[in-house]
Amino acid sequence: MKRFILIVITSILFIAGCSEDEVTPHERFDDYVKLWSESNFTNMYDMLTLDSKEAYPTDQYIDRYQKVYDDLEIDNVEISYTKLSEEKLELAMEEGTATLPFSVKMDSMAGPITFDYEVTLTQQGEEEEKDWFINWDPGFIFPHIKDGGDIRIATTEPTRGEILDRNRLPLALNGEVWDIGIVPGKLGDNPDANKKKIASLLNISVDSIDKALNADWVQPDMFVPLNKKIPKSDTELLDQLWQVNGIMGQTTLGRIYPLGEAATHLVGYVGKVTDKDLEELDPNLYTANDMIGKTGLERIFEDRLKGKNGVKIYVQKEGENDVVLAEVEVQNGESIHTTIDSTVQEELYLSFDDISGTAAAIEPKTGETLALASSPSFDPHKMVYGISQPDWEELQNNPDQPLFNRNNATYAPGSVIKPITTAIGLQNGIIDPEEKIEIEGLTWGNGEGWGDYKVTRVASASPVNLLTAMTLSDNIYFAMKGVEMGGNALVTGLEQFGFGEELPINLPISSSSISTTGSLDGEVLVANTSYGQGEIETSALHMATMYTPFLNDGIMLKPVILMEEEKSQVWKENLVTPEQAAIIRDTLRKVVTEGTASYAKNASFPVAGKTGTAELKLTLDEEDGAENGWFVGYPSEDQDILIAMMMEKVQDKGASALVVEKVTEVMEKIK
Repeated sequence: MKRFILIVITSILFIAGCSEDEVTPHERFDDYVKLWSESNFTNMYDMLTLDSKEAYPTDQYIDRYQKVYDDLEIDNVEISYTKLSEEKLELAMEEGTATLPFSVKMDSMAGPITFDYEVTLTQQGEEEEKDWFINWDPGFIFPHIKDGGDIRIATTEPTRGEILDRNRLPLALNGEVWDIGIVPGKLGDNPDANKKKIASLLNISVDSIDKALNADWVQPDMFVPLNKKIPKSDTELLDQLWQVNGIMGQTTLGRIYPLGEAATHLVGYVGKVTDKDLEELDPNLYTANDMIGKTGLERIFEDRLKGKNGVKIYVQKEGENDVVLAEVEVQNGESIHTTIDSTVQEELYLSFDDISGTAAAIEPKTGETLALASSPSFDPHKMVYGISQPDWEELQNNPDQPLFNRNNATYAPGSVIKPITTAIGLQNGIIDPEEKIEIEGLTWGNGEGWGDYKVTRVASASPVNLLTAMTLSDNIYFAMKGVEMGGNALVTGLEQFGFGEELPINLPISSSSISTTGSLDGEVLVANTSYGQGEIETSALHMATMYTPFLNDGIMLKPVILMEEEKSQVWKENLVTPEQAAIIRDTLRKVVTEGTASYAKNASFPVAGKTGTAELKLTLDEEDGAENGWFVGYPSEDQDILIAMMMEKVQDKGASALVVEKVTEVMEKIK
């Protein structure tokens, strides 16, 4: 509902000499002003003089007023005027005419509009029915259109902000693209065949081409745009187009993603606003022709990237300079400066070599997110500039699910959870690094309640202490310690590492979970959870974050994605003591030098980390299932990057050994 304010500056409260029944021009203008404040243009029209009504029929008054106020989004109208002095009022009453200066203030889509004008009121009618009426002209709408002129609205679209990496290299920018069109006179001897080729290459219909070419304004030598834009990087498609007679391109601006599919799931892409979008969006900010962030950072930071339209309301008269009534300057979108490192992002993605998986790279001393890679992926430009139906169906039907953002998903961590279990056990006194446990054979069960189920390990060793257990990734050792500490203690410890909480970062990453219920009921589930099986799941970014206490004397850092955010923020603290952190670091180094991550010894610098293999079994009784491989690793001396990588279904590709190889090679390339 519109809100209106009426301000009347009064110089005289009561005018002597006027009959109590005699209406003054002040009273009548007060009535008119009240109606004006309410945009009651129909009743306002009834208060005009006969000459005014004859000069300005209802379509030039009521309809025009309504259209102008609606189009300009006029609101909060305020009218003020100064009443006549006693002497001037008496003269006006005698002569039957009065002129009052007034001021108008109003809000519009382009900001406040103010103007001064004057009204002349005339007495009309027989003596007993005499009343005051308004002599009106278009200057009451805006003075500058009193003698003609058109009210215009000019809108300036904002430039969308760019998304930058930590070194201000673009992850998303407004770059040059080809706006594809046809010059009808150059379609050659067989224009129909060429139109079919063009339609096929651009994934549009021949009918849409004909509609564009048959527009009234089209001449044979004119460039006729087809409303199709193609990034200059798509050389394969462009090369085919340039070979078709009649095709022409003009350079224009469009959204460009320099890393292509390597960062699609992280950066996202923009697309045309849909009808559904418009139902939820501010109509002052978006129209049906606008682009909007659809996924990733483009969507998350839409409010900052979008900017605000510039709007100018002005009067245009032939032969005269335009008169601006109100103007709001365009506000271009804000560029988003992220902590992402383009080199790390690209190398991490390419390392998957088409294998499905996810990986997170962080700066473990600051919490900065350096990369988030999801494989497989797709070309974001196809989503922006039009994807063919066959290509879309291929993406949707691909069993590897390239449209799925694995960065946001959670997975069974396997043995990469063992350092976390160790930290919990050290803190509650269940794990003594020096304690040696006799473990015979490759399987272990804890008697009644377990049935035939047994925990298995790969290597046979006895006695086993913490260092041996971590080096050999001994499931039985950690299962025993998990059962010894009990489900409640393990749950409490995992919750202290952030399980069950939203990851404190402005990304839609699923929360890590301990189990489907959040509790650990039964020893078998406790045992399996302690070494990363059971129902426990975590994301790659959270997994990387959980290793930061081992490099920061017990402090788990809050992950950040923007350079403007405070670095080295504490998310959780006192997860281990500095001495316990040193113990865990020693075990992680041993995993590389003597254990399951031996490939990392090939690096030109010392590496520490933990491997993991998560078996994807539907039931405990299932013998074999697919395996996801994990590795969480970092340079043990520099400690300037930490990578957590998971690759899906790699049981026939070396399992976690393959992941160790990939992470090591990435660190070598970026160091």
